[in-house]
Amino acid sequence: MFVFGGYTGDIYSNSNLKNKNDLFEYKFATGQWTEWKIEGRLPVARSAHGATVYSDKLWIFAGYDGNARLNDMWTIGLQDRELTCWEEVAQSGEIPPSCCNFPVAVCRDKMFVFSGQSGAKITNNLFQFEFKDKTWTRIPTEHLLRGSPPPPQRRYGHTMVAFDRHLYVFGGAADNTLPNELHCYDVDFQTWEVVQPSSDSEVGGAEVPERAAASEEATALASEERGSFKKSRDVFGLDFGTTTAKQPSTPASELPSGRLFHAAAVISDAMYIFGGTVDNNIRSGEMYRFQFSCYPKCTLHEDYGRLWESRQFCDVEFVLGEKEECVQGHVAIVTARSRWLRRKIVQARERLAQKLEEEAAPASREAPGVAVGGARPPMLHVAIREAEARPFEVLMQFLYTDKIKYPRKGHVEDVLLIMDVYKLALSFQLCRLEQLCRQYIEASVDLQNVLVVCESAARLQLSQLKEHCLNFVVKESHFNQVIMMKEFERLSSPLIVEIVRRKQQPPPRAPSDQPMDIGTSLIQDMKAYLEGAGAEFCDITLLLDGHPRPAHKAILAARSSYFEAMFRSFMPEDGQVNISIGEMVPSRQAFESMLRYIYYGEVNMPPEDSLYLFAAPYYYGFYNNRLQAYCKQNLEMNVTVQNVLQILEAADKTQALDMKRHCLHIIVHQFTKVSKLPTLRSLSQQLLLDIIDSLASHISDKQCAELGADI
Repeated sequence: MFVFGGYTGDIYSNSNLKNKNDLFEYKFATGQWTEWKIEGRLPVARSAHGATVYSDKLWIFAGYDGNARLNDMWTIGLQDRELTCWEEVAQSGEIPPSCCNFPVAVCRDKMFVFSGQSGAKITNNLFQFEFKDKTWTRIPTEHLLRGSPPPPQRRYGHTMVAFDRHLYVFGGAADNTLPNELHCYDVDFQTWEVVQPSSDSEVGGAEVPERAAASEEATALASEERGSFKKSRDVFGLDFGTTTAKQPSTPASELPSGRLFHAAAVISDAMYIFGGTVDNNIRSGEMYRFQFSCYPKCTLHEDYGRLWESRQFCDVEFVLGEKEECVQGHVAIVTARSRWLRRKIVQARERLAQKLEEEAAPASREAPGVAVGGARPPMLHVAIREAEARPFEVLMQFLYTDKIKYPRKGHVEDVLLIMDVYKLALSFQLCRLEQLCRQYIEASVDLQNVLVVCESAARLQLSQLKEHCLNFVVKESHFNQVIMMKEFERLSSPLIVEIVRRKQQPPPRAPSDQPMDIGTSLIQDMKAYLEGAGAEFCDITLLLDGHPRPAHKAILAARSSYFEAMFRSFMPEDGQVNISIGEMVPSRQAFESMLRYIYYGEVNMPPEDSLYLFAAPYYYGFYNNRLQAYCKQNLEMNVTVQNVLQILEAADKTQALDMKRHCLHIIVHQFTKVSKLPTLRSLSQQLLLDIIDSLASHISDKQCAELGADI
């Protein structure tokens, strides 16, 4: 463990405080402290800074030097203290402002800083530092749709830890309150949410560190068997390997109260919170454990995005604008997401059907777009005169992924492109995309581009964006700078008049009490599509034990490498695919559960479905084992004496060794009941031998002696 800096003195009376810049190492194995004596330049003495270890180096950022808050960064190698020295890091990009009392965490080879005290201002910004090129980036939250969880309130004295692809923020002081929600940030999807924890245990200790006054609740817990604190020269350690869980009497007692200046750490797959200052300035000696649930992330958006990028299996071509530029896509995705484009596609299908009928083509009796005898249907052509290729491609990417690329800061052409996308979103009645575009543009408006954006908004008749720009221009801090720009001289006369009048007499704000329609998400649209909205666009038939189930080739290929290879290389001539999972044919209910997973990522299912689908991720080549992880948990939580033998067989077939061990454990401990099940006699010889072997390993020598005596 490495400790850098901090302040000394009388911390209770806040007197004689002195900041330090010394570096100490503590060896857990020997319980010894060693001070590193470093030659050369040293970081300014400080406290309330951020520190983390990455790539065998200690990284120090910002803090308070006793007079001012800092935002410098220093690093030092930790492998050889005789040869190492401090090095100041030359930071670039959107460097966070000077700050203190903030946490840092490393996730995905990047360092993250969230909120903290910055001069007189506390912000709720999240910054990301790239170790490779020493560059900071402020992660925008403007893309978060209204109605979706916002980032945590601005705060200081909080903690942040990283686990898997998530950052977890807890506690701190937020606008004179001590919130106790656990906030989670998904690094891949750039979204925040508040975690609703399920029941878990509070972890206490037999000996509480001296400067953390234990509450009555913590003292009461200390007498129970749950590991112990061990004192070693004022360093306290908890043996995490011997802690045990206790089920509290009421759910409310499981949540830590709000606190600040506490500590947090991730051990294995759990987060531990210790101490801190709680209400009425009382210092706490409590420790809490939060158990993470670790499932592979849902790849739905990436899978559909990959389909869009590859342009495989395209069956519709949009002819755009006066230049008649072409952009290809997939009927299944487009008709699921946009009613406006769906109508266009239906009209094009009807025209194609009429043309084929007139030409008396062999497939004239079949609905266009449906594969007949394995032959690919003709490409559907849909003309859209009101759209140009570049903004339409951004719109299409949104249909496949629910996201658009955030405009580059300071690049006017990016903002103008998103404005064209916004215009299309209004025309095509895509509420979700409309909001995304408007929020992105409003967040991107600055002094350098506001007049260009305003003029473009007026030309495209985008009234809300135009209003935003006008209000931006007439702000006291902006107005004088804007009217002195060269661009202002070239502005159209009607806009200049509007700006002058707006400055003289701002219009009254009209209160909006109407709820905002945030539109439907990719998941919601694909759910409706599977449940019947996409029936007329099915182009493949899946046969389950002879029963047909119409489906969509593009969706199956996007989510499964098995179907992708089939449709690319050896598409069945009759357009029908027999469904099995290895040698096993799933039940109809289990198959519907698998389709829900394929179409929109749903994993909730009854435990009997999990039996069939446990091996599906391997057989069908899903892009991770998320489904299997849910199936495993579903089975483990729902294994009973009645179904344990069936689950044992399924686990053995699919080589799920953890699941098999779990079943054998239950069989051994409930063998009197299991032995009476008729299915026991139908097990394979090898499984019966596995059960006998498990029984033998669990019977003690004493029990063997007793059995021998009975015989």
